[in-house]
Parts: sequence; structure tokens; C-alpha cells
Amino acid sequence: MKIKITLFAAFLFCQISVAQEKDTIAINKLSEVVVTGQFEPQSIKKSVFNVRVISKENIKQLAANNLADVLNQYLNISVTSNGNDGRSKVSMFGLDAQYFKILVDNIPLVSDTGMGTNVDLTQVNLDDVERIEIIEGSMGVTHGANAVSGILNIITKKGGGNKWQISATVQEETVGKEFAFFDKGRHIQSAKIGHNFNENWFVNIGGNRNVMAGYYDNMQGKDYDKNDGFRGYTQLPKEQLVGNAILGYQKDAFRIFYKFDYYGEDVHYYNPIVNIQDNYPFADTYFSRDKRYITNRYYHHLNASGNLFSKLKYNVSVSQQKQERDLENFVYHLDTKQEIDNERDTYQSKEVFYSTGALSNFFDNKKIDFQLGYEITSENGFYDSSVGAFRDDNQQGVDIRKRLENYDIYSVAEIGVNDKFSIRPGLRFSFQSAFDNQYASSLGLRYLFDKGLEARASLGKSYRTPNFDELYTYFVDSNHNMQGNADLIPETSTSYEFSLKRACTFDSGAQISNNLAVTYLDVDDRIDLVTIQVAPLHYKYVNINRYKMWNISTVEQYTYKNWNIMLGAAVVGISRRLDLAAENLVSDDKFFYSFRLNSSISYNITKWNTLLAVFYKYNGQQQQYVAGSDIDGKPGFFLNELKPFSWMDASIRKTFFKNQFEVTIGARNLFDVTNLQSVQNGGGGDASGGAHGGGGTASEMLGYGRSYFLKLSYNLNFN
Repeated sequence: MKIKITLFAAFLFCQISVAQEKDTIAINKLSEVVVTGQFEPQSIKKSVFNVRVISKENIKQLAANNLADVLNQYLNISVTSNGNDGRSKVSMFGLDAQYFKILVDNIPLVSDTGMGTNVDLTQVNLDDVERIEIIEGSMGVTHGANAVSGILNIITKKGGGNKWQISATVQEETVGKEFAFFDKGRHIQSAKIGHNFNENWFVNIGGNRNVMAGYYDNMQGKDYDKNDGFRGYTQLPKEQLVGNAILGYQKDAFRIFYKFDYYGEDVHYYNPIVNIQDNYPFADTYFSRDKRYITNRYYHHLNASGNLFSKLKYNVSVSQQKQERDLENFVYHLDTKQEIDNERDTYQSKEVFYSTGALSNFFDNKKIDFQLGYEITSENGFYDSSVGAFRDDNQQGVDIRKRLENYDIYSVAEIGVNDKFSIRPGLRFSFQSAFDNQYASSLGLRYLFDKGLEARASLGKSYRTPNFDELYTYFVDSNHNMQGNADLIPETSTSYEFSLKRACTFDSGAQISNNLAVTYLDVDDRIDLVTIQVAPLHYKYVNINRYKMWNISTVEQYTYKNWNIMLGAAVVGISRRLDLAAENLVSDDKFFYSFRLNSSISYNITKWNTLLAVFYKYNGQQQQYVAGSDIDGKPGFFLNELKPFSWMDASIRKTFFKNQFEVTIGARNLFDVTNLQSVQNGGGGDASGGAHGGGGTASEMLGYGRSYFLKLSYNLNFN
């Protein structure tokens, strides 16, 4: 680890040396427009926040079909998959998906446990995405609860330059080494049509079908009739259907659009247990009791922006989202391949009303601006008692229906002290229906030095509200006692970030940009599942732990003629304090360090209309203490190590017929990574304190190995 940190320091020194060249560079003004956290769309250079942008071109080079494919290559983000339900979740700076907020056009996406958090990345389609904006660090003032480690905002397309835009895409992809046109691999089809009625009105309509036939690995699929534990799939098959439409109008400063999204998903679970049915005097028949998890999500978004009283600017959004999860149980006969005794019930649903809006440009002064905003969230959640893992008001077997509401107001000022120095203070107050009222605050600073050097600093205080599982989990039997806690309080956090950025052009025509950032994050009253009783073992969610993190990262991008090269590196230090209340034991809170690296290189062969691209990411070894018990049953804390791994994607894209037809071939996960190895030294356990044993090696699924894809796209634009 010391060697890696030394190399990282040397890389920073080289980067700063390049940034200090004086005679051979000229300022390259950035024209890229961002909207996340801004009063209004503005160039990335004018933003007080350090906004990272994943462009539409990056997404095309990856041939990404969902958000997981994109974020696998992001420096400070980790993506893990769950083979049991096929979901992929994100973590940033070692904090899981509860602390990272995902939005679409500034509207947080509904999920099982909240708004914008714990989002399944495979359920976020990228067909109509224009770009992705990411801000690392606390964004509680402008984006409310749970925006602790950062936010990701997906900006979708709004209209087009031509009267008609028509496109269709077909993509075939292996799942590891497995592929067949119907029974194995991944099969994707999509189509979009856009029309500008005139200079004011536009409409876009699209649809996507994404079928993942399951990952067999050493399993034998659904029609395997031997009762030896090999029936089914290592990663479950699923089918996704997406439909979206947007209708918009714009004239002068006034803009309004309505956006509708539908998402449907079927995940199929095939039981490894095969049952024999006596069919005397004929041969025995075989059947299994299988399940199907069905998700339907509806998303409505109405947005209007413009001017009031000629100068005062407004931007208001109203959104209604509904998600239902159904469980269908059925008996599958292996001999006839038929389903019988199908029973389908809704076991979880959430309906959300959400609205956010802001007024800005109160003063007729270019140096001072002020924004006053609000946010309203009303979540109506339901869990059926048949799930068996939740209870309400100390009554097991009762359906849970809960409404969580918050009404927030916030204000942000942006003060241009002079042409170089800007200050941005902000404050939010949240009226909570289920918890004590919360607040968030922030202070952002930006200074523009000579020679194109930009400096930014920010301080943010935010909070995370407990989720449904932490409040209402109830899993009690003869071997387990694990319970939620309705008395939990929100976690609080403080983050600091400082960044230096420079973009410049050399006499040769080469362009180089550098971004160096240092981040510190402190989370207090952290919720964890802890042991509160030893005999018998009893676990409960409690506000007891603490989390600290610091990160130093650098990203350098170099463009020259047909070359585009990006290199990023980061060192992350994480400290976690764990507390075993029942034993009066507190873990060591020392920092553990991890080194990370990402890079990409692309080359455009112009005479062939061909682009070559390679993406690489290295995740270094991670260490942390986990609570558990040794082989003698004595509770304690043990060191858990996650082994390092590398991830590489590559693609070749060629266009034909005046760029109307596009062919992309490539490979994902070239190093054939499937599992993240976890080594427990001296004992067993996990972060929840719920496991026990004498140490050893475990693994967490990251993917299904090396896969190959072919993508064919047709785009037609005409007036």
C-alpha cells in the first residue's frame, strides 16, 4: 500500500507541474452546460460545485444498456450484483446506496425503501439520456435527505434539431460464455421517434425490451429434473420492458414539458428442489415450486420554467410515481413444461407525490443572486404480512401501511465578490412527519486564478433518514431474533471538499484538463444492526456507530488530434467505529486505505469512420472491522479484507451511410471477474454483527465473467 501511495503522490506532482506551464498554453473556456445544483443551466466553469459529467459519447462507447454498465467505470463508485434477485447497487466512498441519491431530471426515483436511494441500477434505462451529472459530497441543501455521499442526475433529451428523428437498435450480448438467440445471453431491442411540430412543440416516444436469459454457470436451468441442487440459475433470468414519452413546448423564456415513463420487470426464480409425484401405473413425474417477482413502475413528471414579472425566474416540477411488486407462486411440471396453481399477490407497493420548485434572480444585479425553493415529499408505503419479515406496532402478521412526509424550504445565495471570487451559502429546513425536524447547510467557494486555474471549496451538513427495513424489520424464529427500531433518529453528516481544476490548450493544438479533489466525510449516529443480547442472540437496529472517510483523487484528460486519453487515481481512507452494546466492546476506529485507478483511451480513425475505445478500472484491496463471534462463540471484532480486482471494457464503433447506420462490437469485463473475494482473519462476521464462525474466505458476486456484444443502430433525421 505504501508503494501505491508513493506512486500516487508522484502522479500528483507530475500533474501539478504540467498545470504550471505558462508560455505554451492558452485558456480554454469550457462551454459544457450543467444544471445539477445550479440556479439555471450554465457552463461548468461557472458552477461553484465540482460537477463531473459522463457524456452521451461515453455512454455510446460503452454500449451501455443500463446505469450499472456506466458506473462500473467511475472512479469513486463501486457496483455489486445480487445473483438472487438480479439487482445491482451502488456505493460511493464505502457508503452504500442509502447515502447516494439518483435523480432523473432533478426528480428522485422511487425505490423499495425511499426516494432516490437503493435504486437498482439495472432498472435505469439509458435510451433517452443526454448526459449524466455527478456531484460528490453532501448536497443536502438543494436535494434534501440522503444526499450524503453524492448525487447522480440523469439529464434526458428534450426535443431535437430536425423535424423528424427516428432510431432503432438491436443488441445481442453473451452472458459470460453463454449465448443462444432465445435461451441464453442478453437480447435488447429499442426504438424511438421524435417529431418537432413547429419551432415551439415537440414530442418524443420510445420503447425498449431487455431480456437476460439468466446466468447458468454450474447450474442446469429450469428444465433440469434431478434433485441434486443444480436446477435453476446462478443469476436469475429477467425480462424488462420500458416505455417513455415526452411532450414539450417552448417559446422565448417559457418552457414546459410532461414526461411519462413505464418500467416493467419479471424476475424468475426456479427452485433447486425437485419433487417426485407418484403417477402409478405410469412413470413418475417431476415438479418444482417456483416463483416470479413482478415489478411495475409508473413515473409522471410535469415541469415548467420561465420568467415572472419579466425578471424573476421560476422552475417548478410536480411528479407522481407508483411502484408495485408482486409475487407469483406456481407449480412447474418439468415433463410438460407447464405452470399450474398460479397465485399472484402484491407484497410491496409505494406511491409517491413529489414536488420541488425554486425562484431566483430576485435582484437586478449580476453580482448577487438569490434562490428560494421548496420540496414536498409524500410517500405511502405498503408491505403485505405474507412477506413475514416485517411487523407494525408490535403485532406480527399485520400488513404495514405507512405514510412518510416531509415539507422542506431552502434558500441559496450566490455572491460574486468580483469577477474571480464567488461565495454560495445555503440552508434547508425540513419538517418531518416521522422524525424530528432536520436541517442542512452548505457553503461553497469558487476562485478563478490566472492561466485558467479554478479552485473550489465546499462545506456541507446533511442527514439520512432511516429506511423501511431499519424501522420495521421483524425476523424472529428459534434461531434468529432481528428487529427494526421505530425509535431510530436520522443520521447526521458533515463533508468538506476542495478541488483544483484547469483546462488549457497548447500551441500544438493539444488540450489537457486536470481535476484534483480532496474530500472528507464524517457520519454520526450511524444506524447499524448490533447485538443487544448475547444469550439468546438478539439483534436490533440502533443509532450507535460512526463513519469517517477522506479521499484524494485526480483526473487528467488529454486530447490531441484523434486521440482522447483519460487517467484518474484515488486514495480512499475509511474509519468505522463499531459498538457491541451487549458486551461493552468498541472496535478500533483506525483508518484503512484503498487505492483506485481508472482510465480510458480512444482513437478516431476518421477515414474509416471508426472509433476504438478501451476503459480500465482498478479497485484496490479494502479492509474493515466487522462484528461477529469466534469459534468459541465469544463476540468481538475481526478484520475483513476485500481482495483487489480489475475491470476492463473495450469497443469498436463504425458508422456507415453518412452516419445513419452504426455498428458497435466489444467486450465487457475482459479480465473475467465473477466474484469479489472476502477474507476474514481471526473470526467470522459481517458489518451487521449477525454472522459467526472461525474465519475463512467468502465471496460477493460482481458479475458473470467476460461477455461480448454486437450493437446495430439506425438513425434517420430529416425535415
